[in-house]
Amino acid sequence: MILFVALLLSYCFFGLNGAAGLERINKCGTRCSQGLRCRTKPDYFFHPSCENPPEGLNSSSIFRNISLSTVMRCEGRQKCSLHLRIKNAVLLSESIHGLSICTSSAGMIGNCQIISFKNHRKTGLQVEVENDCTEVSLSQHVKVTVKTMPSFCGISWTGAYRAPECNNEDMQRHVPECITGRLSYSVNTQRKELTVGVSDMLEDHNYYLRLCRKDFICMGTGAHTLIKKEELDKSITFPYSRPLPCLCIEGWSAVTDAPRVQVCPFRDHVEELWFGINFDPLEETLSWEPTCPVTALVVLCQKREGEVCEDLPHASQNVGRAKVSFTKVDPHPQLCMKFTTGSQSWTRCPFADAGLQAWDFSVTRRQRHDDVKLSSRITANFSVGLCEKSESSTECQITTTRIVHMEKHEAVDLNLAGESCNTCLQVKRLDVRFAATVLHCFEECNEASSVQTVFSTRASGDSAWVIVPVGVGLSAIIIVALALHVLLTVYQKRKQRRNADCASDKQTDPANECAVRIVPSPALIPDCGNTEKANLISD
Repeated sequence: MILFVALLLSYCFFGLNGAAGLERINKCGTRCSQGLRCRTKPDYFFHPSCENPPEGLNSSSIFRNISLSTVMRCEGRQKCSLHLRIKNAVLLSESIHGLSICTSSAGMIGNCQIISFKNHRKTGLQVEVENDCTEVSLSQHVKVTVKTMPSFCGISWTGAYRAPECNNEDMQRHVPECITGRLSYSVNTQRKELTVGVSDMLEDHNYYLRLCRKDFICMGTGAHTLIKKEELDKSITFPYSRPLPCLCIEGWSAVTDAPRVQVCPFRDHVEELWFGINFDPLEETLSWEPTCPVTALVVLCQKREGEVCEDLPHASQNVGRAKVSFTKVDPHPQLCMKFTTGSQSWTRCPFADAGLQAWDFSVTRRQRHDDVKLSSRITANFSVGLCEKSESSTECQITTTRIVHMEKHEAVDLNLAGESCNTCLQVKRLDVRFAATVLHCFEECNEASSVQTVFSTRASGDSAWVIVPVGVGLSAIIIVALALHVLLTVYQKRKQRRNADCASDKQTDPANECAVRIVPSPALIPDCGNTEKANLISD
């Protein structure tokens, strides 16, 4: 029970004092301790000439523990003003009849007040004097000067004071210049809508709402919407396109120079920034411009197995608000952009769909042999190399390298007669600054079946004009060879038939000899073929 009463009293105390806010006063005035009567009257900022002080009188002996603070005077729930409270401990003496307090600010006329002590005869008594009738505005710089009355030369105190800003919840609720209204919101992610509600508006005034992108200032994304003071439902629904971290709701009262309040529903959605990557295929320039101010490191990297993206050398830029550009970039699906801010990283691969891919190579497996074809949509130079992997190193050691020049829409066969064990093919474009290195490793083979690799190139594709005539010639040769083969077969069969007839005649009629032709040559060639030789008969 005692604890409950203590909490209740504490709540009432802080509630009356603005919940850890500024101290309230009902009216301003001057107060003196020790039963001393004080009277305040205005004074001129320019005083008459000072007098020489009595012996032993100085500033430190008169002005002690001077403090400056702010209090609030209210005439209604939302009609409070700020006042400067000046508090001083003064050591009384017969020569001092009061104090002069002057406040001045740049561009404003100074204000002076005289605090007179009535019926004081208590010399050496320390009296606390407090005055809070100087009204100040928000963030105002004030110079405070305290002197004795009468004014003694060289005896004064000077201090500086700055009025608070609207950084206090108590002031934001009760000082008209600080009242911004309170914003609440709900998000419909499916319909991409923000519903915004307003409470604690400035009384008897309309209210404005809008969506904006926050930078040095909040730049509006569309026209602002007016909520009239007489409307009961003080809520508005805004559509949005993307949940950017700098997309904010801004509200302010419909008065001149009204303070504004901003609420950013998506401030933690940093991943939304890494979109909008553009590529110019003519200039071969990859660029990205932040839609919100962000401090990040942008690096070009090559996608490897899994989620690893290996940074390319000399391909990093710091970004804040400016556009980031990388020139002479090869648009390969493995080439990506990596964004790092704080301890988090995001990777975006703008060429992943291969729509802008300038070159590629395909591998076809045929009877323990890989047919590799390199094709290019543009005129470019490539480094084509063979490398070997070892168990002691994860990198592929280059063994053979060749430079291949390719014209637009040309294809080249990389003639690999056989593949050695642990051998890979490495291809990289050379006529750009930033390019991916593509690696293809052949299937594992046994040491007994491995053969030496023969590495050469043969053009194809647009060089079909060479292949077609060669094919036609080969076809003609094959046809002629077939025709000759048929003729030779027919000739051999006829020859065999004649030999058979001749042998039959010899067996039936030995007197019948083969007829011969007489030719000018000394040789006789029998008609029955070459099975017998004939002797030369001469007359």
